[in-house]
Amino acid sequence: MKSILSVLVENRAGILARTAGLFARRGFNIESLAVGETSDPTVSRMTIVVDGDAGVIGQVEKQLNKQIDVIKVRSLDGGETIRRELALIKVAVGAQNRGQITDITAIMKANIVDLSPTTATVEIADTPERVRQLLGLLEPYGIVEMARTGMVALQSGNNGIGE
Repeated sequence: MKSILSVLVENRAGILARTAGLFARRGFNIESLAVGETSDPTVSRMTIVVDGDAGVIGQVEKQLNKQIDVIKVRSLDGGETIRRELALIKVAVGAQNRGQITDITAIMKANIVDLSPTTATVEIADTPERVRQLLGLLEPYGIVEMARTGMVALQSGNNGIGE
């Protein structure tokens, strides 16, 4: 079972390495990790996706809460979150398939952000499921290169972790 953890931390050098080390020491695999400043430049938000049952996630939350630079930890329920991932996908194109790539990106609400005679770079910012769907549609044309941000998430509505 995949779980999303939202972690507010002091924006200091080394916190990312210490957090990743905590997971590694306990044998937990981080499936996705995105970190960035919040509206307060002294605080960063980590969005961490891990695979594990409720017991494993509870243990991870407790270990994170013991860290000095951690302000707050919250496990986000998939049904109550807004989740997004950014991907840049460079696809092989030629005169014969350029129109098909353009049609796919339009249908998927993605954008072509760079075009050369032999490649098109497609940008999508959507749910992880939609990113995977776009990748599946573009795969037959030949994915030359790809970069993905990892998931970022917030609780929907008035609920939040606070800053």
